[in-house]
Amino acid sequence: MERKCLDCGCTIRGRTDKKFCSDQCRNNYNNKLNRDTNNFMRNVHGLLRKNRRILADLYMEGRCRIHKDALFALGYNFSFFTHLIETSEGIRYHYCFEYGYRETGDDFIELKENSQYIEYQ
Repeated sequence: MERKCLDCGCTIRGRTDKKFCSDQCRNNYNNKLNRDTNNFMRNVHGLLRKNRRILADLYMEGRCRIHKDALFALGYNFSFFTHLIETSEGIRYHYCFEYGYRETGDDFIELKENSQYIEYQ
């Protein structure tokens, strides 16, 4: 019985349990299988990196408070963040990696850097 490559359909030579004719075909086949998942993850990670960059740039400029609309105008997407931290006083911080913010109630955002993540670098 002649075995065919799962990716390109060429005849396979060698071991009886081989499924692909080359490493390139194996990679192509697996990349096709995972394309949708990888694209979704790539897009989400891109949004998280953009949010982090915006917060980091503002924080490094010395900005501690910014209007929510100004943050939105810079391209910040409030739907994407890495984690939430709630203090014992009930204040909730939305973090995007080591940079976070809290809403102050008057449509302003207070920026914060979590020093816990800086120690690991």
